[in-house]
Amino acid sequence: MLKEMGRTSQAVLVILYGFMTVKAFEMEIIPANRIVKQVGETLRLTCNTTGCASPSFSWRTQMDNPLGGTVNNYRTYSTLTMNPVSTVNSHDYLCTVFCGEKEKKEKSVKVEIYSFPRDPVIEISPSSAAAEPVTVTCKILDVYPSHYLEVLLKKGDHVLHEKNFYEDESTNTENKTVTYSFNPTAEDIGKEITCVAKLPIPDMDFEPKERVTSEKLTANFGPQNTVITASPGNWPMEGDTLNLTCVTESNPPAQIVWTKHLADESIQLLTRNNVLSIPDARFSDSGLYTCEVTNVVTNKTEKATVDIVIRGAPDITKLSIEPSTTVREGENVSILCSAEGNPSPRIILRRKSDGADTGPYSEGRILLPSVTFLNGGDYECVAENEFGKSRSEITLNVEYGPKNTVISVIPATAVKEGETVIMKCTSSGNPAPVISWKKKKTTGEPEKIYTDATLTIKNIKSQDLGLYECEAYNRFGKEEKDVKLLVQVPPQNITVLVYPSENVKEGENITITCSAYSNPPSEMVLKKLHQQKEIILPSVNGTFILYNVTKNDTGRYLLDVFNEVGNNITVIEIAVVERLEKPDQMIPLIIAFSSVTAVAVPAVAILIYVTRKAKINGSYSLVKALGLKV
Repeated sequence: MLKEMGRTSQAVLVILYGFMTVKAFEMEIIPANRIVKQVGETLRLTCNTTGCASPSFSWRTQMDNPLGGTVNNYRTYSTLTMNPVSTVNSHDYLCTVFCGEKEKKEKSVKVEIYSFPRDPVIEISPSSAAAEPVTVTCKILDVYPSHYLEVLLKKGDHVLHEKNFYEDESTNTENKTVTYSFNPTAEDIGKEITCVAKLPIPDMDFEPKERVTSEKLTANFGPQNTVITASPGNWPMEGDTLNLTCVTESNPPAQIVWTKHLADESIQLLTRNNVLSIPDARFSDSGLYTCEVTNVVTNKTEKATVDIVIRGAPDITKLSIEPSTTVREGENVSILCSAEGNPSPRIILRRKSDGADTGPYSEGRILLPSVTFLNGGDYECVAENEFGKSRSEITLNVEYGPKNTVISVIPATAVKEGETVIMKCTSSGNPAPVISWKKKKTTGEPEKIYTDATLTIKNIKSQDLGLYECEAYNRFGKEEKDVKLLVQVPPQNITVLVYPSENVKEGENITITCSAYSNPPSEMVLKKLHQQKEIILPSVNGTFILYNVTKNDTGRYLLDVFNEVGNNITVIEIAVVERLEKPDQMIPLIIAFSSVTAVAVPAVAILIYVTRKAKINGSYSLVKALGLKV
């Protein structure tokens, strides 16, 4: 009996102990205290429970704003993750936990957000010399909340400018700019310009709350003392890595451009860095390199050059004839010899029979436009430098048509009527060209007149003048040459017009117009025979004008028309009558009207007449008059 009572007591104690060890329903938020986070960081809130096997969780903000994060529920805890944190996460977050239908617990935690991620950025524009105004700009990027921001601009220990943004009401990060302009003195050059940005948010624990950036006030200069260094040197071996470094003194830093002078005198743009790197240098990398540095503020440019030679023994890599080693005369032929070497080898490309450089050639190339049989033969290429010599040969075979066609004229291309002219045409070619003569008709079309190398014209006449063409032809082509034959004729068919007449009154003008046929064109001179001297008047295209004549102009005039073949003289008698002393008042008007009519009507008649005569070679027309010459 006692044993049974003891066992019962033990069971009761076990049950009571079990009730005593069951935990009560509790919750907590981790972290539990006030949270301060910077925009862009990650924040994870954990709502943890004990004493409840299957809790349910609910997250919200104090003002029921969006959570701005993601919620993940697990068995006994829930997480709210904000990644990244932004200004929308500045709230009191409340976690509510239900355990069954009757038990409910909730807790909140305050999240405060700020943004002060980097030091200020200072710009001094322009960075100039003393006595020139400068503008200092301080930029504070991505700051929040900006209404706590305070900014100081300092020159050394002296405060230049202060600014705060207490009135800002931004709800997001902002970029803030503070600008200040002043005229620096010579003593200011080299001093520190400092921007101090502070974000003293009350009751918020974060660091740093103050950020500082400084920059020296410097003067613009340069570029100057620009030099190029070459590594491993100006004479690297083939296969080396060549580094060309351009160093200059400039403020602000200069813009750098590398160029190379090519063989055709053009400029190749390489890079815009201060270091030009050429890995595995080849012979083609030899040349003149230029580093051009420009300061866009001072608007100055400076250049430095370096001559690079890649060393190596010469080797002929190619010797060819294009389009083929056998060509027809008239084709364009290119003989190419390529060689590599260091220093650059001297390439001699020549025909062996000449025994000298043929030229012109460039970098081992001979261009033979419209090749002739004279260009045929064996060609030799020799590449040579201080380390050795290389040699190779190739043969050019030329088939050719007529070439070097020449016309000779005896006695000359300009002859007098009645003479005999012999025109001979010669041409080289293979096979020998057939020669024929043509003369161009007035229509411009050629007319075949003779088939032989020599064309003879006896007792030549003016109708024999014209353009004669010699054609040399064989199966490979033809070549034409022409010559212009001139038949010289002395002045003839002379026509002289005197306007208004040979008898005029004092004060009138006399116009003398002369036309003639001749070849070559005639010259004309009007001479007046005088007691003491001979007065000579030159013409302008066959026209002479005596202005405002007097009685002294009365006399005999000789009109001499001449060319290198002959001349013709015409005598003109001019008589000038004295005017009346007191003319009627209406006479001036009548004279003026008559003068205009007298000049206009004959002038039109003369113009028509001279225009018709101008169709004859050597004739003249009415033009401006020259002044009197003695």
